[in-house]
Amino acid sequence: MSASLTAKSASELCRMLAAKETTSRELVDAHLQRIAVVEPSVRAFTAIHREAAHEAALASDRERADGRVRSALHGLPITVKECFDVAGEATTIGIQSRLGHRATADAAIVTALKEAGAIVLGRTNLSQTMLFTESRNPIFGETKNPHALGRSPGGSSGGEAAAIASGMSALGVGTDIGGSIRVPAHFCGIAGMKPTLDRLPMAGVGSGIPGQEAVRGMCGPLARTVADLALFFSALDPERMSALDPRVPPLPWHGLDESALRGRRVGRYELDGFIESSSALRRAVREAEAALVDAGAEVVPYQPPRVAEAIFMQIETLSADGGRLLRAELDGGEVDVAIRPLLRATAMPEALRLALAGFMELRQDDLTARLLRSLGEKRVATYFGLVAGLRAYRAELVADLHARGIELLVTPPYATPAFEHGGSEGFSLAGSYAMLFNLTQLPAGVVPVTRVRAGELGRTPSRRDLDKRAARVDEGSLGLPVGVQVVGRAWQEPLVLAAMAAIESRVRTGADFPHTPVDPR
Repeated sequence: MSASLTAKSASELCRMLAAKETTSRELVDAHLQRIAVVEPSVRAFTAIHREAAHEAALASDRERADGRVRSALHGLPITVKECFDVAGEATTIGIQSRLGHRATADAAIVTALKEAGAIVLGRTNLSQTMLFTESRNPIFGETKNPHALGRSPGGSSGGEAAAIASGMSALGVGTDIGGSIRVPAHFCGIAGMKPTLDRLPMAGVGSGIPGQEAVRGMCGPLARTVADLALFFSALDPERMSALDPRVPPLPWHGLDESALRGRRVGRYELDGFIESSSALRRAVREAEAALVDAGAEVVPYQPPRVAEAIFMQIETLSADGGRLLRAELDGGEVDVAIRPLLRATAMPEALRLALAGFMELRQDDLTARLLRSLGEKRVATYFGLVAGLRAYRAELVADLHARGIELLVTPPYATPAFEHGGSEGFSLAGSYAMLFNLTQLPAGVVPVTRVRAGELGRTPSRRDLDKRAARVDEGSLGLPVGVQVVGRAWQEPLVLAAMAAIESRVRTGADFPHTPVDPR
C-alpha cells in the first residue's frame, strides 16, 4: 500500500483523504518509508521531521474526523527548500557560518501551508548561496538526479525536484531567482512554477546576497503534475498571505480550464539568440506548439528583443558590489568549487579582468569576454543606471507582447538537458532562457514533455567555451527528461497553468514521456 501511495500525485492523495480512503498518518508513514529506501542514493534532504510529521498527521486526522478541514491540502505531506525558515532550525543555504543561527519563526509561506493543513515532512537541499545550477554545498553534500545518478538535478531547488521525482514527496516549495525552480523541474522531469513577483510571500526566506533587490527571487511550487501546481495555489488564502507579507497583493485565485486557450495568441521560440538550445529541447517546443494548437490557440513565431543585453545587465547588477557580500558570507568556511571562479573574477583587479576579456575576444569567445567585462564593482550611479535599464527592458518586452497580441510564450527552459555533477562551473549563461523572466518578473512554469532521443546529441560547432560545454552535455544525454517553459503576462498564472495542462494532457501518453516517480538509477 505504501508504494502505491507514494506513486500518486498530490491531487490524487488529497482526493483520497477527502474520500477517507486513506489517512494523513498513512501518507506520512508511506513517504517516510520511501525516504528510507531512496534517500541514501539521492540525498535530497537536509532535515527529515519524522516526529513532528507524525504528530501533525495525528492532529490532522482528528480534525478531519471532527469535520474540520482547513483546505484541499489538509493532511498532505509536503517538503520545503532549506532556504525557508523553520522555527528552531538553522537556515544556512549551505554556508557554514550560518549554522549557529536558529530561526525563531517559520517563513511566511511555511506558515501559510501549515495553516492550510499541509504537513512538512522535511527540508531539501540546495546550492551553496543559491547562485549556481546544482544542489551541492559543504554542509549537506550533493543531491543526485534520480533519473541518472551521475547527473545533477539542477539548482538551486534541485533537492526539492529530486525528492518529488523519486516519490519521496508529492508536492514542495522552492525559490527561483534565475531559473531555480524551472531548471530543476526540467532536469528531473516534473512540473514547477515561478509566479509573478510577489504573488506568494517571501518573508523569512534566506538569501545569498542579503539586501539585493534589483532582481528578486520568488517562491513557487514543484510537483509531478500541473493539476498539483493549481491545487497549491487554490488552497492558499491570498488575504492571509498578504497579512504575513505586505508585499503580497490579496488577489483572489481564479481557476481556468483548457477551454480558455481557444483563440489565445501564443508566441514560441526555440532559440533565444544567446546560446543554442539542444535538439531535444527544440523538438519539445514543437510538440508543445502542436498541443496548444489542438487546444485552439494560435501559435506564432516570436523573438524577444535584446536578450544578450538584458542578461548581461542582470549579471552586472547582481555583481555590482564586486562580490563583497558573498565573500563576507563565505569567509572562514569551505567554498563550493562552482562559486570559486565567480569570487576570483569579481575580486580580480579591473585591468587584469579587462585584459583577460580582450584575450577571450581574440579567441572568438565573445560571451566569456562580455561576462568578464560585466563583473566587478560599480559606482552607485552606474548601479542606479543598471537598475533603470532592467526596468526599461521589462517595459519594452511587455509592450512588445501587448503590441503583437501575445498572451503566452512557449520556449526551452534551459539550453541543455541535465549535466553531470560539477557541470555548472562556467556554465551559468546556459540559463538565459529562464533568467529572462526573472528580470522581467513574469510568471513562468515548466512542464515535462519528452526524453532525449538518439540522433539528438549533436550541435553546431563553435569556438565559444559555453557552446563547447553544451556539446559535452548533449553527448551523454540520451534518455534524460526534457521540459518546456510556458510564460504569461503578469498575474496570469491560471492561463499559464491552463497552457501547461494542455501540453501535459497531449504528451503524457507518448512513449518518450518522462513518467515519475522513478527509482534511482
